Amino acid sequence: MKKHWKDVALAPKQSIRDALEIINLHALQVALVVDENDRLQGVVTDGDIRRALLNNLTLDQSVVLVMNKNPITAVFDIPKHQLIRLMEQNSILAIPLIQNGSVVGLQTLKQALNQPYYDNPVLIMAGGFGTRLRPLTDNCPKPMLKVGNKPLLEMTIINFAKAGFVNFYISTHFMPEQITEYFGDGSRLNVNISYIHEDEPLGTGGALGLLPDDIPQLPLIMMNGDVLTQVDVQRLLEFHNENNAQATMCVRDYEYQIPYGVINGNGNVVVSMEEKPIQRFFVNAGIYVVSPEIIKQVSVNQVVDMPTLLEDKIKVGGKVLMFPLHEYWLDIGRLDDFNRAQTDVSVLGM
Repeated sequence: MKKHWKDVALAPKQSIRDALEIINLHALQVALVVDENDRLQGVVTDGDIRRALLNNLTLDQSVVLVMNKNPITAVFDIPKHQLIRLMEQNSILAIPLIQNGSVVGLQTLKQALNQPYYDNPVLIMAGGFGTRLRPLTDNCPKPMLKVGNKPLLEMTIINFAKAGFVNFYISTHFMPEQITEYFGDGSRLNVNISYIHEDEPLGTGGALGLLPDDIPQLPLIMMNGDVLTQVDVQRLLEFHNENNAQATMCVRDYEYQIPYGVINGNGNVVVSMEEKPIQRFFVNAGIYVVSPEIIKQVSVNQVVDMPTLLEDKIKVGGKVLMFPLHEYWLDIGRLDDFNRAQTDVSVLGM
């Protein structure tokens, strides 16, 4: 099926943010940059935008700075089997179709016809007390609070299941029976769910030490149970595997404007002044991929947080990477966040 390509088209004068909105809205992981005569100028992918964020470009800069100016294209009347082979050989999900020098279509690989299946385990940390959300969490675990018409934890599991993940482990501590009774063995959602219970809170990484010995020896995706997100978990796992990482941490771009003029000096001599500068950081998004060797480093009932675990790995030369998120992401830690989530799920159709 040839997608209506103009749904994902933008002009060279538009911004990286515009391309990002197109990619997220149409779920094709690609945007086409075309001139006024529909001639293809470049292609922007999900990966291009992530690399831009890592290189400190801002979303308001020109899309021309990140687009691939020499993308793979095909003639409009190419046979379908050749088109599929071309996309598979080049590991691309969509390809622009050209006729007389102009774009006339966009062909995509139909994931629905070949839904991937992953044995990789998924660990969701759902044992926190949610103290900042009281009184909502006085009698309900935070991951079981309803966002829209479903518990947050159910939305997370469904998101993974749609991407082909079926093996789930949920770590519990606070009011575990509400979680176990609601989800059972996962058969209602066509997944497999096992539970690991923390008798005492073990930190954000301690649950790794409670996983069974027979867990698949594959990279594991772990996620805080209070995060609402549309992260592309397939692409996250692919990134981890393609780069032979021992651990991958999802990060979020965060900006903070200093409310004062900043003075730089050399002794008592003013060298420069900057009025209310904006500082940009990457912050931990609470989503990780860890390889089996890291899981084995955590002992039973060991109290450890994930940042500490990864810092220890970095100190001994381990390969720990970061994966910038540009998809929707919200840490539901406060009442304001919870109220915002109620609005967001309606707008985003989650």
